[in-house]
Amino acid sequence: MRFHQISLFLSPNNYKIVRSMEYPERIFKRKIYDRIQEWKRTKDGSTALLIKGARRVGKSTIAEEFAKNEYSSYIKVDFADAPKALWEAVDNISDRDNFFLQLQFIYNVRLEERKSVIIFDEIQKAPKVREAIKYLVKDHRYDYIETGSLLSIKKNTQGIVIPSEETRIEMYPMDYEEFRWALGDTVTVPLMKETLDKHQGVGDATCRKLMRDFRLYMLVGGMPQAVNTYLDTNNLSEVDATKREIIELYADDFRKIDPTGRATRLFMAAPSQLTGNASRYQVTSVLGRSQNENEMNELIQDMDDSMTVNFSYHANDPSAGLSQHKNIEKYKMYVGDTGLFITMAFWDKAVTENIIYQKLLSDKLATDLGYVYENVVAQMLRARGEKLFYHTWPTSSGKHNYEIDFLLSRGSKICPVEVKSSGYKTHKSMDEFCRKYSQHVGTRYLVYTKDLRKDEQLTMIPVYHCMFI
Repeated sequence: MRFHQISLFLSPNNYKIVRSMEYPERIFKRKIYDRIQEWKRTKDGSTALLIKGARRVGKSTIAEEFAKNEYSSYIKVDFADAPKALWEAVDNISDRDNFFLQLQFIYNVRLEERKSVIIFDEIQKAPKVREAIKYLVKDHRYDYIETGSLLSIKKNTQGIVIPSEETRIEMYPMDYEEFRWALGDTVTVPLMKETLDKHQGVGDATCRKLMRDFRLYMLVGGMPQAVNTYLDTNNLSEVDATKREIIELYADDFRKIDPTGRATRLFMAAPSQLTGNASRYQVTSVLGRSQNENEMNELIQDMDDSMTVNFSYHANDPSAGLSQHKNIEKYKMYVGDTGLFITMAFWDKAVTENIIYQKLLSDKLATDLGYVYENVVAQMLRARGEKLFYHTWPTSSGKHNYEIDFLLSRGSKICPVEVKSSGYKTHKSMDEFCRKYSQHVGTRYLVYTKDLRKDEQLTMIPVYHCMFI
């Protein structure tokens, strides 16, 4: 029997790491640990911490292991698998003395004032507890960490008062540096940042090696369970099977939220929509006839809240304050994890064969992978807190559109980002954008698969540098 459960502890050199139950020597460091530690230090129990994220990104694990490391004792209440006695205690949560006493009996744990934390896992299944957070925090005996998956956090809190006494943080799949840590490499990413800071290339041979390493991350993805499978088996077909399980979970979750199946179909169509190279997600091509506009806007917002996908919205005016010019009806949809995206792109096969993965890894598969690189850039930007925007406008003939893949707001300037997997020597969209909006343009980036270079005012960076721009 294989174990994919993971746990996290504090290592002697103060790194925060995740350890596999099957291979105790394996460790995964997660950066979010430091943000949770900052919450504990600065808030001192004045707010509860809500960790939001898609399923299987590691929210429960990080919460529990933080509790193990940073508190004298803790209780983890898993509302997805809670005993009957727990629900009886919840019914009387307004009697906090009795509620805390019942928790200690049920979980056989002694709580200590200001030294213990209570984890409410899958909090969306217990809206009454979510509403009571205000009073639990005010009581100030213990700290509270909540975790929730998908947009059911939102759906299951309709009709209750959402507590303002919450600090909310978002958890994403493992980023590239965390992935390198999982492979035992703590050197590569800091060196990459140094080369970018110094505007210094590494040479074509080294760049090819770094790109191959990065493509492995794109294929495996950043879901801890998929990374764990890769380290267990070194078999990308096995990894693919793990990713398919996660995708099926997401599809099932969407069906629960939207019984019509529209959300599931929109989600599964994300790769084909990007492959089509349209300037926006074409809803009617997926769902057929025109949909009710208000219903679709709500559905898209729900999918955005799920954090399984990343939406990039068209900026009608590419200037500072991009959010003010967001067109909510014109968007692109990226998959939150590029490893899942690649599996979804080959969903027509029961399992994606290793030969396909090997060709993708060596960049020899006869297909345009531009949309895959675009997805991973979206993932990297979103994980560092960027909101995603793009811009299109018609050519002089009106028959085609120019397009800038991503727009980054930096002070009073806009940094345009164009992603190319090939054919980087021509970049008409970038040139025309910088001419048309010259007063707004800051650093301009062309993201591609070659070494760091400068081409007049254009900074050409390998895709792995996107985590730093």
